[in-house]
Amino acid sequence: MTQRVELAAVIDRLAIDALITEYAVAVDDGDWDAYQQLFAPAGRADYRSAGGIEGDSAEVAAWLADTMRMFPMRQHLIVNRRLEFGTLDQDIGDSARVRADYVNPMRFADPPGSTTPSSSSAPDFVCGGRYAFALLRTHDGWRLREVAVREKWRRVGGRRPGETPAGD
Repeated sequence: MTQRVELAAVIDRLAIDALITEYAVAVDDGDWDAYQQLFAPAGRADYRSAGGIEGDSAEVAAWLADTMRMFPMRQHLIVNRRLEFGTLDQDIGDSARVRADYVNPMRFADPPGSTTPSSSSAPDFVCGGRYAFALLRTHDGWRLREVAVREKWRRVGGRRPGETPAGD
């Protein structure tokens, strides 16, 4: 492999890593416009294994916007990223796949009408699993073609929506 090819591969790896990080930040910040911009045209996401939906990026962004209201505190951690470059239309490097593990601690919103906000900032819902990202090189840079969530576990503890914190 020539130095030029090696440098191009490093640049692509950094760009893909940044895209995956932006995905996590967009979900955590509830920036659904930014979320949709991460996808290639006709890009899709599948959250069915976590109790969600499968659809195009606009449908999924709308579902996430609605669902994530019950979790005002979220912190998406995407780790153990494994990247493979593929080929598309005989051009090496036009596509890539990333498999990555995730841990996602979240906190339920205070119940409607609650006069005493929760004093705890600890998560009361945590889930983990593996993402499968399919990426495509576009004129605008790397974009997500497919995102599939494979939830492996979840833990629900503490308050649940509608419950009053202990001692109230």
